[in-house]
Amino acid sequence: MVATILIADDDAVQRRLVENMVQRCGYEAVTVDSGDAALAHLIDPDTKPVDALVLDLVMPGLDGMGVLEKIRDLGLDLPVIVQTAHGGIDNVVSAMRAGAQDFVVKPVGIERLQVSLRNALNASALKGELQRIRHRREGKLTFADIVTRSEAMNHVIAMGRKAAASAIPVLIEGESGVGKELIARAIHGSSERSAKPFITVNCGAIPDNLVESLLFGHEKGAFTGATERHAGKFVEANGGTLFLDEISELPLAAQVKLLRALQQGEVEAVGGRKPVKVDVRIVSATNRNLLNQVKAGAFREDLFYRLHVLPLTIPPLRARREDIPHLVRHFMARIAAEENRPATSVSGEAMAMLSQMNWPGNVRQLENAVYRAVVMSDGGQLGPQDFPQTGAVLPDSDPVGVEPVMLENPVPQARMVSGIEIPIAPVAAPARVASAYGTLAMLGEDGEVRPLEDMEAETIRFAIAHYRGQMSEVARRLKIGRSTLYRKLDEAAGAEPSDPAR
Repeated sequence: MVATILIADDDAVQRRLVENMVQRCGYEAVTVDSGDAALAHLIDPDTKPVDALVLDLVMPGLDGMGVLEKIRDLGLDLPVIVQTAHGGIDNVVSAMRAGAQDFVVKPVGIERLQVSLRNALNASALKGELQRIRHRREGKLTFADIVTRSEAMNHVIAMGRKAAASAIPVLIEGESGVGKELIARAIHGSSERSAKPFITVNCGAIPDNLVESLLFGHEKGAFTGATERHAGKFVEANGGTLFLDEISELPLAAQVKLLRALQQGEVEAVGGRKPVKVDVRIVSATNRNLLNQVKAGAFREDLFYRLHVLPLTIPPLRARREDIPHLVRHFMARIAAEENRPATSVSGEAMAMLSQMNWPGNVRQLENAVYRAVVMSDGGQLGPQDFPQTGAVLPDSDPVGVEPVMLENPVPQARMVSGIEIPIAPVAAPARVASAYGTLAMLGEDGEVRPLEDMEAETIRFAIAHYRGQMSEVARRLKIGRSTLYRKLDEAAGAEPSDPAR
């Protein structure tokens, strides 16, 4: 999902011009004809979220300055680019003081608008990342800090908000790298325990003989090497939240003592003489199916039902691909600032490629891919060539939630021979972005430069797959007529020219 830009202008012609430029810049545009309509769109929970606002200053009713004041009063964190036909310095100063990110004068050119939008979105992403880092460090991370546009994730967040209002035990399930600890921290940060400690324990990283000592503490001299008294994680988390990550890895012997601690609300240190009362909220997480672990005898059934009160299942990244562009922008803004690198944007081709990856390592893998691309790139824009490691995670099947689209005209497919795409018999196939993602082979199998018509046909096939068979859009992007497009397709397929009006 690309960034969504809201355009507010009472002039229909100017509104249409800006909408066209925004779309040509690669963003999605939503238009309204007044300041009141813009404000209503921003505060309506049922409308599509907006990433930036292009706002006309002079409008009947609620003008641009009024909209800026309302946005500030409502606490909306939204970059605003103000445009007006009156470019006096007083207007600029007033708009900037009211919270505008940038200022352009009508009629704005596409290059100026593109730079302004890119800077506004990057600044917004960086601000969000810095706020998220600060909140995490202070233990105040909330669900508002989670970057998502996915309906599936919105359901998880809604459930998490309800859980945060109580002390109900939560079990977070999901593949490695989906962000289970992030959800756990958001539950803690949104609860009345947010001012208390958030303690994390990775149950899979503790030696079996130290599990009880780490969780429940030990007295001095309780065992060989216990030279000091240790309180234990339960006591450290008293009044706050204890996050038990990879709970399925906890040894059976420790599970018995954990169950008692949860039931009695008290822990007994190794070598201790009496139990200690604790008030701890438990949030656990696992990347395995705990019920299967119970059936296999690797996890206690009574402890399972104690933890599995409110299960939250986080979908993998391949099931919420609409989050990928937003995550990429946030990661890139933060990493570019941390590493002092020039990268400021990602090309549409690269973003389309990243959005189609399977990402078996989920959000963690995506972040590392962006990290590498930002550090290794020398330019201001990241392209497909900056993500060479993603070739190992190309989807083997249709993307989750994406229905196959049959092409209007069967076109030749291709197979890989020694890294070269070789056309084979024409068949009707689902349109999808696959294989090369814009990497065009210049040499044939014989080592000679390929004929121009072959490369042209391959480019057309890629465009049809990328735009999912929308032939009008393909023709517009390739800057050729629709009839010319059909003629070239028929020539590539070796068929008789077809009727372009079909």
